[in-house]
Amino acid sequence: MAGTRSAALPSPRRPDASAREGGEGRHGDRTRLWYENVLGWPTVPGVPPRLVVGVRFDVLDVPAEAGHAALERLGGAATGFPVALQRGRMRLLVAAGGADELPGLLEWLEWGGLGLDLWALGEGCRMDAPAPWTGGTAAGAGLPRGRPDAGRPGEEGPHGRDGSQGAAVWLRPPEPGREAETSLPTLSAMGTRSPRGDGDGPPDLVRLVNTLATQIHRVRLRRSGAGAAVHGLDQPFAFS
Repeated sequence: MAGTRSAALPSPRRPDASAREGGEGRHGDRTRLWYENVLGWPTVPGVPPRLVVGVRFDVLDVPAEAGHAALERLGGAATGFPVALQRGRMRLLVAAGGADELPGLLEWLEWGGLGLDLWALGEGCRMDAPAPWTGGTAAGAGLPRGRPDAGRPGEEGPHGRDGSQGAAVWLRPPEPGREAETSLPTLSAMGTRSPRGDGDGPPDLVRLVNTLATQIHRVRLRRSGAGAAVHGLDQPFAFS
C-alpha cells in the first residue's frame, strides 16, 4: 500500500556518531603527530587537535579581509611565513615573543587607543591545527589526502574561501625540512637572509604590524562610509 513501509525494508540509516568521531580522532592524531615529529611544534590532542602558541611561534589574529589586503600591500616581503584562515579570521605566525611586543608597537606607531581588531596570541594560547595535507603542498607528505571538510587554501569549498564556517586551513603552510622559525617575522628581521638571497627574508614585525593596522583601519572606514550612505548621510571620509 502506498505510503506503507514493508517490514522487510530497513529504516534509513543515519551516520553512527561514534564511528564519525572515531574517524575524526584518527585524522586528528595523525595531524598532531605530523606537527610534533616533522616541525617539532607542541600540540594538544582533541578534535580538532590544537597547536600550542608561545613556544615555537606567536600569532597575530586579524579579520581575513584586512589580512588579505595587508599581504597584497607587502608583496614579496610577505612571502615565506605561515598564514592560516578560520571563521573569517586570518592568523599570521610570527616569532615567539611577538605577542608581547604588539601593545608597545601599536603605541609607537600611533595606532594605540583606536580599538583596532588586531589581536596577539602568545604564551598560554592555542590555535586549531589546520590539516597539513590541504593545499596540495609538500607539507602533506605521508599523510592521507582528500579530507573534504578541511578545504583547500585559496579555493572555494564546504567552508568557503576562508574556512569561515569551521575548519582551519593553511593559506600558506609551514615548510617541512627546515627550521620553520627562520621564516617568521621578528623585530630583527630587516636584512635577514632567506633561501632566495640576502634581504629576501620575512618582513620586519614593525612593518607587518603597521601594514595590518592600516588595512584594518581602512576596512573599518570603508564600512563606516557604506553604512553612512545606507542611512542617507553624505559625509566624505578619508583613508589614513
